[in-house]
Amino acid sequence: MRAGHDHNHAPGNFDRAFAIGIALNLAFVAVEAFYGWQVNSLALLADAGHNLSDVAGLVLAWGGLLAGRWRPDARHTYGWQRASILAAFFNALLLLVAMGALVWEAVQRLAAPEPMAGLTIMAVAGVGIVVNSATALLFLRGRKHDLNIRGAFLHMTADALVSAGVVLAGGLALWQGWNWLDPGLSLLIAGVIVAGTWGLFRQSLHLLFDGVPDHVDLHAVRACLLALPGVQRVHDLHVWAMGTSQTALTAHLVMPAGPADDDFYREATRQLHDQFEIHHVTLQVVREPFSEPCE
Repeated sequence: MRAGHDHNHAPGNFDRAFAIGIALNLAFVAVEAFYGWQVNSLALLADAGHNLSDVAGLVLAWGGLLAGRWRPDARHTYGWQRASILAAFFNALLLLVAMGALVWEAVQRLAAPEPMAGLTIMAVAGVGIVVNSATALLFLRGRKHDLNIRGAFLHMTADALVSAGVVLAGGLALWQGWNWLDPGLSLLIAGVIVAGTWGLFRQSLHLLFDGVPDHVDLHAVRACLLALPGVQRVHDLHVWAMGTSQTALTAHLVMPAGPADDDFYREATRQLHDQFEIHHVTLQVVREPFSEPCE
């Protein structure tokens, strides 16, 4: 039995991005809450609470990233990499709950629209666009390679959209006196955000239950292993995510001609890495299968 391990596929260091993002958003929450209290704007106060949940989401994502770096030990032989999947899941869940609260508030306001302090709301929401967009850009390069980073990116992009909607609603309320636009646009934006977040929620939940990562075609993996010289059958093939950027594989290879050499294992590991981005490979070679195939 041989194992191939590649430890060079962890996402880039985003510590600085998280620190800056958390500091920016905490400062914005303070500004938004202060002006919301000054002009007696429930919309601004509610959004300040929502942005405070964003800070919690960033802290959660950062915590998952840090936990994933803890080295394996005798009790946790894979380390704590799954913490990044948990962080992505709870980040998506937090955003869905926040949008649910936003929808509830919007429905309430549609029934009884309130006058808006348009200029103040537009100014504060404009700052929100800058803060949230800047924070989202900090995670732009990592969103395609790590589910946890993608969660942070989506969270901040969603908030930039919410702030843009508030600016638009404030402007139109000043121009036309359409106070219903604030809750109306909030419902529309919430729908867009939920649609974008659902994929993150589904994927992270899938990985929590050891589902095959979306980028891996299990049938193609089996075909790749069967194409190796001397392999007659493949049993007990398992592929799962160790974290949001690491994938593992185990399999039994039935090779009647006998055990493989180091070159065989090296080539099998290389193919699985290059074709499917599988980083941790453990293969067991047997002349005859001695256990029932789990499939």
